[in-house]
Amino acid sequence: MILAPSILAADWSDLRSVATQCRAGGARYIHVDVMDNHFVPNLTAGPVVVNGLRPVTELVLDIHLMVTNPGTLLKPFANAGTDNLTFHIEAESNPIGFVEKIHSEGLKAGVSLRPGTPVEKLWPVLPLVDLVLVMSVEPGFGGQEFMPAMLDRIRTIRERIGSGTNRPLISVDGGVKLGNAKEILLSGADILIVGSGIFHTPDPVETMRTFLNLQTQL
Repeated sequence: MILAPSILAADWSDLRSVATQCRAGGARYIHVDVMDNHFVPNLTAGPVVVNGLRPVTELVLDIHLMVTNPGTLLKPFANAGTDNLTFHIEAESNPIGFVEKIHSEGLKAGVSLRPGTPVEKLWPVLPLVDLVLVMSVEPGFGGQEFMPAMLDRIRTIRERIGSGTNRPLISVDGGVKLGNAKEILLSGADILIVGSGIFHTPDPVETMRTFLNLQTQL
């Protein structure tokens, strides 16, 4: 299990401290949501945030592009120090070609899709990506409730990719809390992306450790 705290819910006035919290809590990734106020109705971070985080953390910087033209942001995010770059299948007319471009920049490639998009849209690109991000809320805003129907989607993707060593990891984002995390993991998730479920708790570091302890209960 990989824990990826989402800084969308964190204190943006002190991201250095947020990065320190993530390391102390045992997280391996820091998740950054990038929204353009077009593909989704919100506007968030750009490459400058990654550029600021990179010198203060060795954790994997896991970037989720919720934007209409992801190709225009590949090089800026690669140059800023991104490790993983995930785009939406709905936003890219040539997803296979874009995955190849992401890999050519030395990054790991991820693909995501909205809850209402048929999961079969992923199948052509699935063998080529490093991770699949299952959105369990409508993308755009943090703090939403997890959609239980997405558990079946996680299982479907897990069945499709199998359990080999070179398979893409399954990441889940949206409404992930301590109360549902175990069920999400048992459905086949490898990575839990958690925002308010960490940063809106009294002790984010201890909450991260509690999330990671769940894997001993599976």
